[in-house]
Amino acid sequence: MFKLKVITVVGNKPMELNIRNENDHRIPFIKIALKQRLISFIDEGLEWVIMSGQMGIELWAAQVIAELKEEYPIKLGIFPPFLEYESRWPDVYQETFLQIIEQADFYQPLYNETYKAPYQFINKDVWFIEKTDGCLALVDEEYPGSVMYILDKMKKAAETSNYSIWYITPNDLEDIVRDQQEYNESHLD
Repeated sequence: MFKLKVITVVGNKPMELNIRNENDHRIPFIKIALKQRLISFIDEGLEWVIMSGQMGIELWAAQVIAELKEEYPIKLGIFPPFLEYESRWPDVYQETFLQIIEQADFYQPLYNETYKAPYQFINKDVWFIEKTDGCLALVDEEYPGSVMYILDKMKKAAETSNYSIWYITPNDLEDIVRDQQEYNESHLD
């Protein structure tokens, strides 16, 4: 039985997925995968999704949650590791981050200062594990990129506690692409 009330979402940054702009044809499929999984969690009692709002999977998940809030009782919390977290990102991601902050039910940087040192990221990872019951990870474990740092900590938490990790894999995304193509083809007639 699903007894999780709070989860986080982690995944790759756009460049780790070889996504160069927000018009990439793969992003809608990523959002469908996130939406399907999140709806199933909400139907089982999920109340909050909290995340740092990192560009890529986290920002796209936050956009999905903002849409889901219109129909489902789900809340979104954004907890970046420090102030001006998004300041070095490309403009399009900075704008999206600021929009998501506006749509979030709660927003609070974990450190009330700008970037100082890597400990802010390390402590962010530990904080998310302590504050959540589990994680939805959209990642290719063969090429995990920077998400491997938090994922390694989450795997250790899962071994020693009731922490849960659910994956959306490249195969899951391929299935969604195939399903969408079949759906589109069947509705052309």
